[in-house]
Amino acid sequence: MNDYTVALKKYEHYEIDVEKAINLVKDIPVSIHCWQGDDISGLLSHEALTGGIQVTGNYPGKASTFEELKQDFLKAIENIPGTKRINLHAIYAVSDTFVDRNEIEPKHFDPWIDFALENNIKIDFNPTFFSHEKVIDNFTLSSPIENVREFWIEHGKRSRKIAAYIGKRQKSPCLCNIWIPDGMKDIPGDRLSPRKRLKDSLDQIYSDKYDENFIIDSVESKVFGIGLESYTVGSSEFYINYAAHHGINALLDSGHYHPTENVADKISSLLLFNKFIALHITRPVRWDSDHVVSFNDDVREIAREIIASNQIDKFLIGLDFFDATINRVAAWITGSRNVQKALLHAALYPHKTMKKFQDEADFTSLLVLNEEIKTLPFGTVWDKYCEINSVPKDGEWLEEIKHYERDVQLKR
Repeated sequence: MNDYTVALKKYEHYEIDVEKAINLVKDIPVSIHCWQGDDISGLLSHEALTGGIQVTGNYPGKASTFEELKQDFLKAIENIPGTKRINLHAIYAVSDTFVDRNEIEPKHFDPWIDFALENNIKIDFNPTFFSHEKVIDNFTLSSPIENVREFWIEHGKRSRKIAAYIGKRQKSPCLCNIWIPDGMKDIPGDRLSPRKRLKDSLDQIYSDKYDENFIIDSVESKVFGIGLESYTVGSSEFYINYAAHHGINALLDSGHYHPTENVADKISSLLLFNKFIALHITRPVRWDSDHVVSFNDDVREIAREIIASNQIDKFLIGLDFFDATINRVAAWITGSRNVQKALLHAALYPHKTMKKFQDEADFTSLLVLNEEIKTLPFGTVWDKYCEINSVPKDGEWLEEIKHYERDVQLKR
């Protein structure tokens, strides 16, 4: 009897259908962020990062062109199981000449769409409200300077037009997510006015109507960032209320909350009132540091909420991490595989039985079951999942990436 057969029997004892779990997870789309491949440099210019964002490290071999970024991304997804999407920022427009943020057009993303269609991948999209000379005093859409605010409003409107265009070409809705860095390092003298301006700016951006079959809109909050430690205009309270009032979606980034907050606990509340639950899964280390996702308790709890909801089609799962101290392709692979692991691990929970114990107030059985399943042979099932998805098992892919680094990345 092989290890997998033994594992099946152990899970069957707890009424867990392993093969059903595998088939469920392999069809859940996960949107992999392009910006891990080049430290959020983008293709339009190479301005220093600003707006509460920082990438540390200078590991060699970074992609610096569209062709190099595509090449690295393809190498990464060869080693990542499951259904993949790619998440783009507006600064990844492809153009032979400089195009400013308020001038980008759908044609600048045709090369990405062609690439995605060729590789059976769908695209998600984000306007880029950081790392630009018009991020003045850490304000964009809430700026008191009218021409600055107009510039960013136009960028937001054009970004939504591009996202709708992408969705139409790929015949699948494109998530268009807005995050801005607006805020202050120290205590503000006026909290209300910037939020009034942000509301007005968003109203203008969302005044353009597009087919919901092509675009899904979301807004993303943050608790603080570098240089924005005391006040963030786009807070969780602001965006949850704005999204609810305007019928769009509030995106949860797992790094954008206080370290003592449980992001997984927020999901069920939003699930009751929102058409979709958009997520950015990352790993904060004491703050929103966007470390490579680990197979840790926080990520497993988020995955459990997704699977236990039995409403998986409502979830739009994306990744958001960046690390320039290690090989960037290896970072992509590690973080993406860990999200897949978390989803599979969650699908192997006896959710119905645990719900039954809770409803019957049999908390003893609930506790014992929750502890016993922790020692089930998950690693064996993960190996089978990788095999079914035609990707290497753990321990089998790193040497290939080291060869790729030597033969491709270090020659750039």
